[in-house]
Amino acid sequence: MEWPVTQRTGPLWLIDPKSASLEALRCPKLAGNHVSNRFVRAEKALLDWPAITALPVSHPPAPTEHSQLKLGAALQLLGQSGHPLPELNDVGSAVWLQAVIDALCDLSSRDPLTGLANRRHFELALAREIDRVARAGEPALVLMVDIDRFKLVNDNHGHAAGDLVIQAVAQCLMECVRPMDTVSRFGGEEFAIILPNCPPAFGQQVAERIRRKVEQREVTIALSQVLNVTISLGGAFAPQWVRSSAPLWIERADQQLYRAKSEGRNRACLEMPPVSLVSAEEKGLLFATSQFEEEDHTSNP
Repeated sequence: MEWPVTQRTGPLWLIDPKSASLEALRCPKLAGNHVSNRFVRAEKALLDWPAITALPVSHPPAPTEHSQLKLGAALQLLGQSGHPLPELNDVGSAVWLQAVIDALCDLSSRDPLTGLANRRHFELALAREIDRVARAGEPALVLMVDIDRFKLVNDNHGHAAGDLVIQAVAQCLMECVRPMDTVSRFGGEEFAIILPNCPPAFGQQVAERIRRKVEQREVTIALSQVLNVTISLGGAFAPQWVRSSAPLWIERADQQLYRAKSEGRNRACLEMPPVSLVSAEEKGLLFATSQFEEEDHTSNP
């Protein structure tokens, strides 16, 4: 079997015939070049081939080298999602591979429709916030947000219009929070927000600001058609100096969301936190260590 060959700076890149034939449709200069012909320098990146093996001119790669990794599918996924690909100067190096891994981690933590954090990222951020509240005693608020009567939008205007509404609401949420806050798409038309260091005195104001922002936003779904939607919010504060659990915290916020829905929608209902009676000495004895710090010590002896 003949293997089309192209030359980059240094190593020879061997591409399997199926991949090369697919690429030849987009880059005719690479078509028909094989071992018996002259080398052709690629004028574009080789990273979007499904399978690539780098063969250094001086010696063949060892089985454990980076060249044995099959990264074509991962790189195609990054390209298809619009994520910037790593620089090509050090293809195959540890720095380049780390950049690919970081890009994949970022991609796996984002909602593809809105660009917000997804539920996986939200749950990790919530676990860290629970740990921080237990150790430092700072207030923190979780808001659960739901688009009112969203099913009617899909039924009356189609799912494409529903996607536009979800994107518009997501943008409103991002415009109302601080860089330190975490805004995520929890699922469907529901969102979740983590607000660290948010005193109870300001929680209702924050929720009302978000509600009004969405209420005033006009969503254009066609050339001459505009929709207005509303949201309901439910919030709960983390109990200070207590190591709660993520499901319990979310459930308390959900209960307030259900209350907002039952009271007529387009409103925010928050559960006020209980007053902490734990002394400073007890706080230090009970929560002097962090589970994340313990993990760091375990992984880095």
